[in-house]
Amino acid sequence: MVKKAKTSPLRSWIEVPEGSDFPLYNIPFGVGRRPNGKVRCFTRIGNTAVDLYMLASLGLMDELGIPDLRVFKWASLNDFFANGRERVAAARERIINIFSENNPVLRTSHLDKTKVLLPADQVQMLMPIKVRDYTDFYSSKEHAEHVGAMFRDKSSPLQPNWLHLPVGYHGRTSSIVVSGTAIRRPKGQSSPSNAGKPVFGPSKALDFEAETAFITCSNTELGQPIEIGQADQHIIGMLIFNDLSARDIQQWEYVPLGPFQGKSFGSVISPWVVTMEALEPFRVAGPEQNPKPMPYLQTRKDRNFDICIEASIRTPEGSETLICKTNTRYLYWSIDQQLTHQTLNGCNIRVCDLYASGAISGPEPDSYGSMLELSWNGSNPIHLEDGTQRTFLNDHDTLIIRAFAEKQGMRIGFGESVTTVLPAL
Repeated sequence: MVKKAKTSPLRSWIEVPEGSDFPLYNIPFGVGRRPNGKVRCFTRIGNTAVDLYMLASLGLMDELGIPDLRVFKWASLNDFFANGRERVAAARERIINIFSENNPVLRTSHLDKTKVLLPADQVQMLMPIKVRDYTDFYSSKEHAEHVGAMFRDKSSPLQPNWLHLPVGYHGRTSSIVVSGTAIRRPKGQSSPSNAGKPVFGPSKALDFEAETAFITCSNTELGQPIEIGQADQHIIGMLIFNDLSARDIQQWEYVPLGPFQGKSFGSVISPWVVTMEALEPFRVAGPEQNPKPMPYLQTRKDRNFDICIEASIRTPEGSETLICKTNTRYLYWSIDQQLTHQTLNGCNIRVCDLYASGAISGPEPDSYGSMLELSWNGSNPIHLEDGTQRTFLNDHDTLIIRAFAEKQGMRIGFGESVTTVLPAL
């Protein structure tokens, strides 16, 4: 049974600015490079990065059941997460205790503090995990209806299977990159409506998708499904996922086998993995599912999380405009349902597989999670603060996605997923 952290307000002897994404209760995990070039696993409290290997070297992470504390000096969280959800949760609890305001063990040792603590802006954040496998779901009903109405059938936008199972496809892992990585505009085939035949060239409909993704922390045997009531024990945490999409390339290629080159050129994740323990207080019911899912997909608890997701465009001149504000509570299919369906046929999972939600859209126009929807496929331009307009992303635009959960004065943030569009070669 996973031990839950206390949800009451926690105070740290490390300063935490008001409204910070990273209060003591959060304790996300990431990988970063110190100013001396050494790569370590980190957590973050306020604007302070905590070197977990140096913390462990002081003996402060002993007796957690983690057999080799050198996992904190590797260039990914994979080996740490392979210890399983219960041990990772215990490590989080220990860190909360060490940095609580009334714990003097590290607070009173200046020499040890200088080894363990760094200003967060001095740490270069890297890919937090080595992604073993990647599935992209299509779990927002509003998003699926909008895309179906635009490209398929306005009177019946959802495919017949959509309300019965979490639709997904397997994508590339090699082009999943960390926040701060620029992505070059892809080239490919498209079929403009007035061309009469396909054309080749840079995408003219480069888009983002506001998503979250979850990460697994266990290996299962081939042929062994995961039951819905056990799915959460295999999920370690979540992060922001921006699935960049070339809509014109995608529209031409996706029949009959689904997305390919319109999706595989770049997806950008945030560097901090927020644990499910930190997110537990933010559970919500989620939309009513009608028809009722088959028994293997039926859940007995609130299945969604109240996580706000905001997307902004920053122009090359530095002007930033918030263009959408959506929420994971709108997801029709939950992360437990997604993982259960993924393994239904006996598909095995591995530590640090990545599962993205698909673009998340809400019921209101400003809650649509992609430019395809916000501009309604280019027919309704988006007005930016500097007076310019967008239907899709321009070269040198920077797309910023932020996410956080907030309740009764407690805020748990994910940081940012940031990428700048470079011109096609």
